[in-house]
Amino acid sequence: MSVHEKLNIPPEKVLPKHIAIIMDGNNRWAKMRRLPSLAGHKAGVDSVRSVIEGCMEFGVESLTLFAFSSENWKRPELEVKGLMELFMLALDREAKKLHKNNIRLNVIGDKSRFSASLQQKIAKVEALTADNTQLNLNIAANYGGQWDILQATQRFAEACVQGKLKPEELTETLFDSYITLHDQAKPDLCIRTGGESRISNFLIWQMAYTEFHFVDDFWPDFNKASLAEAIRDFCTRERRFGKTSEQLEAGVGA
Repeated sequence: MSVHEKLNIPPEKVLPKHIAIIMDGNNRWAKMRRLPSLAGHKAGVDSVRSVIEGCMEFGVESLTLFAFSSENWKRPELEVKGLMELFMLALDREAKKLHKNNIRLNVIGDKSRFSASLQQKIAKVEALTADNTQLNLNIAANYGGQWDILQATQRFAEACVQGKLKPEELTETLFDSYITLHDQAKPDLCIRTGGESRISNFLIWQMAYTEFHFVDDFWPDFNKASLAEAIRDFCTRERRFGKTSEQLEAGVGA
């Protein structure tokens, strides 16, 4: 059975190559059940597994998950500590599974603020899975879209100072090469759970033409079936990229 048949989508529809997800609602999910906030984050790990499975089944090339923003350090100290421990535990438990399933792990964000042991663990799993080709699994941790643009600007400015480039040589294409995930397709679809309808400083540069799908379900209640529904919704959109519908029908600029 083809992917289109599995999703009940017409065969001519273009499926998303790259899906980004803002995993929101773990705390509220736990609060509704009178559980500590960390219980919501632990439950969210099961949703991550389900969505990864769905992405592989539905032919998605890249999945980027917003796990921990640069603003999340403002959360209660105990919660942040628990999140870091959960991140380390997940890396320990899932590394071999990722490698076995031909999944490449890539952690994006400012990793310098993490403990030395966590940085070493991230580097170890990234190295283990570096040559895998089934799915790019990008985890955005201590990540912010503004930070991403700023670090790209700093790197370009450094190249200019070193005489390798000139300011007038800067183009969108050149700047893009300094942005994280530049070696992957831009996100076609961004899903946000938890009933909120904002981007929250996530992949600002990369999502210039991304389609958005907002759901009320909290992240621990999101699964492979939810992902399939989001993809079906994506396939109802007309992606014009600045053109008119008539130009798309006529194949102008194709």
